[in-house]
Amino acid sequence: MPGFFYIARDAKGNKVSGTEEASSSDELISRLQAKNLTIINVNLDSGKEPVESRLELFAHKGHFQHYRVTSQDLVTFCRQLATMLGAAVPILKSLDTIARQIPSRRMHGIIRDMVKNMEAGLSLHEAMARHPKIFSELWVNLVETGEASGNLAMVLERLASYLERNAAFKKKIVSSLIYPCILMSASIGALLFMTIKIIPTFAELFKGFDVTMPVFTRVLVEISLYLRRYGMLTLGLLVVAILFVVRPYLKTQEGRRGFEKLKLNFPVFGEFYRSLLIERFASGLSTLIESGVPILYALEITEHSLGNLTMADIVRKIKEKVREGKALNRTLEESGFFEPMVVQMLAVGEEVGDLPQMLKRITTFYQEYVETFLGRLTTIFEPLMLIVMGIVIGAMVIGMFLPIFQIATIGGGK
Repeated sequence: MPGFFYIARDAKGNKVSGTEEASSSDELISRLQAKNLTIINVNLDSGKEPVESRLELFAHKGHFQHYRVTSQDLVTFCRQLATMLGAAVPILKSLDTIARQIPSRRMHGIIRDMVKNMEAGLSLHEAMARHPKIFSELWVNLVETGEASGNLAMVLERLASYLERNAAFKKKIVSSLIYPCILMSASIGALLFMTIKIIPTFAELFKGFDVTMPVFTRVLVEISLYLRRYGMLTLGLLVVAILFVVRPYLKTQEGRRGFEKLKLNFPVFGEFYRSLLIERFASGLSTLIESGVPILYALEITEHSLGNLTMADIVRKIKEKVREGKALNRTLEESGFFEPMVVQMLAVGEEVGDLPQMLKRITTFYQEYVETFLGRLTTIFEPLMLIVMGIVIGAMVIGMFLPIFQIATIGGGK
């Protein structure tokens, strides 16, 4: 019988490798899995670990569609890897297969680097941790939990479902905002056209008459002249200020916290932003706890995965109180950030021992709330924008015709 060289990891995550005879690689995989080993790679024995030879398997037979790594690329990668591992395909072979068909050039290179690192002895989560811009802390810690528990395929399935839900939710938000953005852009364009093109025409017309223009008309003409002369310069200065002053400041701890508090305290939209943060918190925490991550560790991962310093501070305080022995629902109530409904649902979840399901229901509730809010906003925005535009354009028209009425009055008096 042929000999096969294998690389695997035991229940504690330690690397195990060796050579065994078997009639086929599938037979050896089944034998190793019976010993509770997670298979990384199985190859015909060539007397050494296949490190360099494997690189040639990465010849991409298709054409890359793009360079960057999109959320859809990550969802597809996670789902495919979960499916292949669930079918008892070794990790490296699974990564090889995925790399052959990945549409992202950058993701292809990352998978290639992951395979090299895993063949050198790193685990999957350690290989992922070397690419923090692609694989978040949530990814790395969930994969580590799956490797330690021997349920990597199941954990990846849950992670894929979480990523799919998030991607679908974000698409709904973006779709809801497209129409208001188009309408606002068209409105601003119409105002700029009237200000830059129409008003100067009337201003030239009024110069031929010996009449003093009303104050309102003079203000409109001055605004028009300023935009024609200095509009591009003002826009350039504004862009420079955003790129070199505002943006660097918002990257600082102080700037981020200030901007986050501004968004949370903003009328109407502050509640919408708070709902988005609670949805993100509940969604991530439910996935972590359901995958077997201890509550304290899950809170710590969530703290670093939210991308919001204000919310991270709140979660950090919650984690410390839970470490002291307080119930999760009590700590959420004491934070003052979460609504009573969230606190009550978590209290029930803790009491019946089904916290992940309660967190999922909270996630669903807030996703529906956000979608409803955006739907109402879209419905209200169109007539509101039309009213505002009507008032503004009407005022501009009146301002331009006031001198004409004045000329007509003077002419009639003569």
